[in-house]
Amino acid sequence: MTTFSVRKFLAAAVVAACLPLVPHTASAAPAANLPDFTDLVDKVGPAVVNIRTTTRVSSSGARGGLPPGMDDGDMSEFFRRFFGIPLPQSPQSPGSPRGGDNGGSGSGGNQDSPDNSDPEQNSGVGSGFILSADGYVMTNAHVVDDADTIYVTLTDKREFKAKLIGVDDRTDVAVVKISAANLPTITIGDSNKVRVGEWVVAIGSPFGLENTVTAGIVSAKGRDTGDYLPFIQTDVAVNPGNSGGPLINMQGEVIGINSQIYSRTGGFMGISFAIPIDEAMRVADQLKASGKVVRGRIAVAIGEVTKDVADSLGLPKAQGALVSSVEPGGPADKAGVQPGDIILKFNGHSVDTATDLPRMVGDTKPGTKSTITIWRKGQTRDLPVTITEMQPDKATKADDKKPPVPKQRATNVLGLAVSDIPADQMKALKLHNGVQIDAVDGPAVRVGLQKGDIVLRVGDTDITSAKQFDELTAHLDSQKMVALLVRRGENTQFVPIRPRSAQK
Repeated sequence: MTTFSVRKFLAAAVVAACLPLVPHTASAAPAANLPDFTDLVDKVGPAVVNIRTTTRVSSSGARGGLPPGMDDGDMSEFFRRFFGIPLPQSPQSPGSPRGGDNGGSGSGGNQDSPDNSDPEQNSGVGSGFILSADGYVMTNAHVVDDADTIYVTLTDKREFKAKLIGVDDRTDVAVVKISAANLPTITIGDSNKVRVGEWVVAIGSPFGLENTVTAGIVSAKGRDTGDYLPFIQTDVAVNPGNSGGPLINMQGEVIGINSQIYSRTGGFMGISFAIPIDEAMRVADQLKASGKVVRGRIAVAIGEVTKDVADSLGLPKAQGALVSSVEPGGPADKAGVQPGDIILKFNGHSVDTATDLPRMVGDTKPGTKSTITIWRKGQTRDLPVTITEMQPDKATKADDKKPPVPKQRATNVLGLAVSDIPADQMKALKLHNGVQIDAVDGPAVRVGLQKGDIVLRVGDTDITSAKQFDELTAHLDSQKMVALLVRRGENTQFVPIRPRSAQK
């Protein structure tokens, strides 16, 4: 709050203090029309969960040997203030996640690596909600993507290790399963009945703050952001960590999954987007049944029909999907579709925008005989087409994952492998020097450095290249601490680190 606004507020307070008292009913009357979310939150809140993911990191002694004079508490406070994240926990740390006496089927921390040979490191936090009493949970695909272990925490503080049932990157929907029974569930609403202007509530874990409730209104429906699905746009405060949580109407029904925000800063700026629950449930049902999503395709590349294009081709209005290319031998090619055609309808349903067509075709079962209506040379014509199956971008079932590629092993005394930053990226980051961390292990892991961090300085020496960094660090004394000036995101801070012996 600025000084001006503070003075203005104080002045208003003084004026209010001088006014005569009025009956309580007069001041309370305007509030009678404001929504009360308390009963709604009591009803829905228990079905909303926190999701935490971890990844395996290569380290010879996970966080053992902190810098002299610094204990776990000091380091935790350092990382909380500087990077806005918790310090990765070790098995010995009293702050490590809860053990198996919590009623869950597993706990966080490094329970699976008692020998410390392959410890876990927190990699992300998000939200989700319980679909069924037997433990199916829905969240965003990007919340659990590339996680080695997924932990689900309920509002009663029980924590469970979750099994990944499947993910679908196109819709950003994922389903996980925990071993539990008689869980509170959320009521599924109808996103087609959502009205612009109605009140909605989001519950989630922004920045890891569990069970946080925010409210707002629906700003728009069917918002096309270039993704596979149209979104519900709201002004509900959604921040990193809210991803995967439910968007709830005033009847206590989930109508969407909070998925994206528009931001130039990384934080909330008044616009958030949710995946319509109808679309999400269609995906979830397939994931639960088979661990993957089967979609149809006709093998064309399409673009938007602008008003200028519509006018030049004699179309009454700008609608449909403009075919820019046709895959040889594909369903559309066999049906006679040509580049330059405009697809106006699919199975009798109007294609209003280009993004409508992929959803219509994708929702059609492969092998189905369909009809597409095209506009060509001033005339419409119907073409029969047989839908084929779209090949997934990658396997979506946890059991189908390929063995992970071994992480690059850093070899220098700081446990870091670095590379030069391209000139255009340096310009975009407004940097004059620095190198990017490509891999971490040993000492670097223990102090919380991560892939993607930028090292600007070692001690008092500015780092201008990876070669200079390697030459400089090769001569560091393993008996002395060294301070690295590190940038992560928009934050820059010194990180103390002790080099290991060169022979190790």
